[in-house]
Amino acid sequence: MSSFKQTAFAAALVVFGSHAAYAQSVVKVDGSSTVYPVTEAVAEDFQKSKKGEVKVTVGISGTGGGFKKFCRGEIDVADASRPILKQEMEACAQAGIKYIELPVAFDALTVVAHPKNTFIKQLTVEQLKKMWEPAAQGTVTNWKQIDPSFPDAPMKLFGAGSDSGTFDYFTEAIVGKAKSSRGDYTASEDDNVLVQGVSRDINAIGYFGFAYYAENQGKLKAVPIVNKEGQPVAPGPKAVLDGSYNPLSRPIFIYVSEKSLEKPEVRDFVAYYMKNAAALATEVKYVPLPAQAYETAMEHVNKKKLGTVFGGEPEIGVTIESLLSREAKL
Repeated sequence: MSSFKQTAFAAALVVFGSHAAYAQSVVKVDGSSTVYPVTEAVAEDFQKSKKGEVKVTVGISGTGGGFKKFCRGEIDVADASRPILKQEMEACAQAGIKYIELPVAFDALTVVAHPKNTFIKQLTVEQLKKMWEPAAQGTVTNWKQIDPSFPDAPMKLFGAGSDSGTFDYFTEAIVGKAKSSRGDYTASEDDNVLVQGVSRDINAIGYFGFAYYAENQGKLKAVPIVNKEGQPVAPGPKAVLDGSYNPLSRPIFIYVSEKSLEKPEVRDFVAYYMKNAAALATEVKYVPLPAQAYETAMEHVNKKKLGTVFGGEPEIGVTIESLLSREAKL
């Protein structure tokens, strides 16, 4: 082989090698469509800061779907709109996947109706339960069955799919048991599908994270929910911060694999997330945590504080203060 050809071949190897390295610099995220707007915003800014050296992919297979991939070692980071559950903890443990739980913001889970719906002024938890409990399937199908003052009109329901953390949280908060729901409704893990469904039917009602309502206020109206104190409260950052929007206020999370943190691109992404989560959560209309919370979260990453502060059980009504005071357990 001539010296020219040898040089060209060597150069080609270098180019190929650099492309191979570039191809490996990918951070894989999947999970909750509720957390997606925050993570996607972080991913976009992070990729710009890295000038194309790192690619971040963000999927929306739902919290449960994300944890399935996470516990199989297929992704680096799981977006979650509820804490990891016992069966998911066990699946991760069996696969040798250890993780760090990082709260990123608070959300007001929002009940929405068509903007031209004039009869729904507010709803109680009891009315929502009557709508969504398993016993309602095939029997509670008319608005007049929810309240005698409501019209004699078919009720069209849109809600989170069974792999969604929003589904788990909503059913726990409203029906009293996670995953306990009627099945005869339009379900999707993609909240944009639910937005479109409710916005096209004057007799429709649905629920999803506040960011999707905020993004589509021209197409939807948020329904005030009568809280534990008997006051109708509209969802929003103020109501989340002052604790009045109960029981539908909740923390949202990312979970990062301990093994994935060994990769510089994943570690950099998580650090960037914690540094910018407050601003970007606010930008997409979620409620940021106090600055100290993100600093503490990054300390947990640096010290590899593994596990969850929830013990694998669904929990309703968690405040920011109580969340930050807990100790993690595997």
